[in-house]
Amino acid sequence: MQEDYNELFWFTVVARERSFTRAAALLGVSQSTISNAVKRLEERLGLRLLIRTTRSVSTTEVGDKFLSAIRPRLEDINADIADLMRYRDRPFGTVRINLSDYALESVVWPKLRGVLQDYPDVNVELYCDNGISDIIEERFDAGIRLGERLDKDMIAVRVGENWRLVVVGSPRYFELNPIPSTPQDLAAHKCINTRQHSAGGLYAWEFEKDGKEIRVRVNGQLTINHGPSMLDAALRGYGLAFLPESLVADRIERGDLVQVLDDWCPLFEGYYLYYPNRREKNPALSLIVDALRAK
Repeated sequence: MQEDYNELFWFTVVARERSFTRAAALLGVSQSTISNAVKRLEERLGLRLLIRTTRSVSTTEVGDKFLSAIRPRLEDINADIADLMRYRDRPFGTVRINLSDYALESVVWPKLRGVLQDYPDVNVELYCDNGISDIIEERFDAGIRLGERLDKDMIAVRVGENWRLVVVGSPRYFELNPIPSTPQDLAAHKCINTRQHSAGGLYAWEFEKDGKEIRVRVNGQLTINHGPSMLDAALRGYGLAFLPESLVADRIERGDLVQVLDDWCPLFEGYYLYYPNRREKNPALSLIVDALRAK
């Protein structure tokens, strides 16, 4: 037997107030509506729950037992509903984002770490992948990648400024090897490679000068898919590395690294957060987008 929540709740209010008139005023419904609802409840149960007189209303013995049985359950339901209602105005839930380690360290985490503490009901999963993943197939809510690599059916929000990759090596390395003057010279150098997980192949270093674009396949002892580890390998003289300029700028200034082929290293369009345009943007994702949006 399926009960009507309103009938049960209205019965408890009438029993507490001992009056249909006061119960109607508290609930904002007509007295006849409440009276008819309680009658339907009694008929369905086959029990008389209330004793009605011209002056007052009181519960029968079975009505008292029924009230004791349902009131705690209704109070629990009301408490649960009140708890859920707080989410109307406050973001909650989990947001899964696919991004590169450099995007995480240079753009995303510096912006998010000052926001998440104010929203304890928002959980963020940041999955580092230096390839180009299908965020729909892999069930991510959003991804972050360079603007030139965005799919056309995505909503994209700019989250970072333009940046570039630069070629660097240690002074020790250049004591033993000549400084390259063109990208083609890299074929004679030991270089630290990066494998693109999604495509499966090694990343071809991208250069541009005077409108001429060149992609160079490099070789070396090491292949690493982690920026800070590539930096460490370059510092230790394992070869040349192609790394974000902001990651190595202080090392170049201190003389720990030497930058080469500077005029061949173009700017890339900055990072964008993107998500499918057919997916409804939930409040938690909206919070993340607003926090990361480039000012």
